[in-house]
Amino acid sequence: MSRSGRLLCALWVAVWPAMVATADPAEPTIDPESLLPPVLAWDGASRSRIAGPENPWRTPAEESGFRTTPDYDTTIAWLQRLVEASPRLHLTSLGESHEGRPIWMVIASADGASSPEELHATGRPVLLAQAGIHSGEIDGKDAGLMLLRDLTVGSSQAQLLESASFLFVPILSVDGHERRSAYNRMNQRGPEEMGWRTNAANLNLNRDYAKLDTPEIRALVQVICRWQPDLYLDLHVTDGMDKQADVTWGFHGPHTWSPGSGAWLEDRLDVALTRDLKAEGHIPGPHIFSLDRRDPTRGILKWIGGPRYSDGYGAARHLPTLLVENHSLKPYEQRVLGTYVLLATTLRTLGESGAELRAAIEADQDRRPSEIVLGWGRSEEPDLELMEFPGVEVRLSPSEISGNERIEWTGKKVDFKVPVFEMTLPLAKVEPPPAYWVPAAWPEVIERLELHGVVVETLSEPRELEVEVYHLGEPQYGEEPFEGRLQVEAETTLERRRMVFPPGSVRVPVDQPLGTLAVLLLEPASPDSFFQWGFFLPVFQRTEYGESYALESLAEQMLKDPEIEAAFRRRLEEDPELAADPRQRLEWFYERSPFFDERWRVYPVAREISQDK
Repeated sequence: MSRSGRLLCALWVAVWPAMVATADPAEPTIDPESLLPPVLAWDGASRSRIAGPENPWRTPAEESGFRTTPDYDTTIAWLQRLVEASPRLHLTSLGESHEGRPIWMVIASADGASSPEELHATGRPVLLAQAGIHSGEIDGKDAGLMLLRDLTVGSSQAQLLESASFLFVPILSVDGHERRSAYNRMNQRGPEEMGWRTNAANLNLNRDYAKLDTPEIRALVQVICRWQPDLYLDLHVTDGMDKQADVTWGFHGPHTWSPGSGAWLEDRLDVALTRDLKAEGHIPGPHIFSLDRRDPTRGILKWIGGPRYSDGYGAARHLPTLLVENHSLKPYEQRVLGTYVLLATTLRTLGESGAELRAAIEADQDRRPSEIVLGWGRSEEPDLELMEFPGVEVRLSPSEISGNERIEWTGKKVDFKVPVFEMTLPLAKVEPPPAYWVPAAWPEVIERLELHGVVVETLSEPRELEVEVYHLGEPQYGEEPFEGRLQVEAETTLERRRMVFPPGSVRVPVDQPLGTLAVLLLEPASPDSFFQWGFFLPVFQRTEYGESYALESLAEQMLKDPEIEAAFRRRLEEDPELAADPRQRLEWFYERSPFFDERWRVYPVAREISQDK
């Protein structure tokens, strides 16, 4: 090593301990509260739900006055103690995370059921609620612990289990939950430490419902398949503009893939939640985004997600799903208590109207629409002209730092009227085939269809048939990886050809309860299809080529055909770039010859041809 190299090494050894010490985040240097707008005063009646200091079953969050939320070990230890004290509860592991932590689910029922068979034997409808899919947004966990206590040893809500059963996942992203810090969500008011948004592999679980890359969402989907809940709640905390509402939610209404259950959510659950939350001093509202945070009066968007998100996935598989988004700028106590009221009201409403909901679900499962919408967007014109919106005053001022206007929420309540945009505009539609055929060469796709619970018929011997296939145009790749995958889009042209499907290939009938989900996963134009998530990237690879000496001879022979010669001459006139490029000129012949790869840029999932075509 040179003298200068030895000096650099010595300097690094001397400086490194100081660098480590100064990089240690254990000593707070910024108060997170100092970054937030003024808090809106609140004193709701739901505070009566908090257990007093004499109660031996106070939750860890209650013990701290809702300053903190318990870590994973403390949470599970508290739950295990509660389960041991009540025959109404059972605790089951759904599997393990990347870092080896069990993902736990609590089963709460009046009869102490511990299996799907026992739970459904009671005939009662089943609510599934899951917290901590984004573990910094952990309100649902602490609200669920309070409710489980009151359903059992606390007894104040015990009657709710007489008419409905409750499945509760307190922490879905268990590894993200343990990446705790006071600096994980700078836009959120409490608790003092919270978990991280993504799992240990840095994947966002609420983008994974369609593709199933994560052990956490795979475990959750298996709960849906095995336990067959009638209603599903996904509990979050949202960022964005300041507003008066503290508990908001969204769902797919009757215009999307599950019109029956969408109508029940709109006419039954939405009404009950609004009523009960208001009665206990909360400010409920729809889950919305402002079109312009600087001027909220320009309009708000009532957003719904595609199948990568919980609400879109639920609608696609005909499981009524509510995406709950508490407002991040409200104090933690207020948010947890609002979630408690929401959970209790949902359980009560399901018990009262469960038969009606089950009939709506069955009607959705039996629907066989002639066209299926692949995605939804908003129109340019508002769906509702004006809606009363309880907002917060915003003040704008020049910023020397950003060079833009600085947004400051003053803490002053202001009610104004806003136009409302809804996602009711179909972006694309497709006529579903009788079935799809997935070749055995794509086992990852077949496995995930089966994980979703989609019925597939596996071939035990080869099968040849005429099918429709998509020929793919020039691929358009994402600018960077998204959720661990390189996304891709391509124009498609439908054509017929004969294909041989080897043993191990599967036929996916669309005439099944999960037929809509199958279409959304297998149609390449669907934004959450396996194709657009990058499962079929190899079909864009060229693996065989022709040498120029052979292509020259090939072109000479092909030019003896007058039609080919005329087409080539026209192409030279129309495309100066091709005319000037010797390799492109030879490639023109190669692509039209029997030597060319007939599977290149052909989407391998085939559409079965209807007999009446």
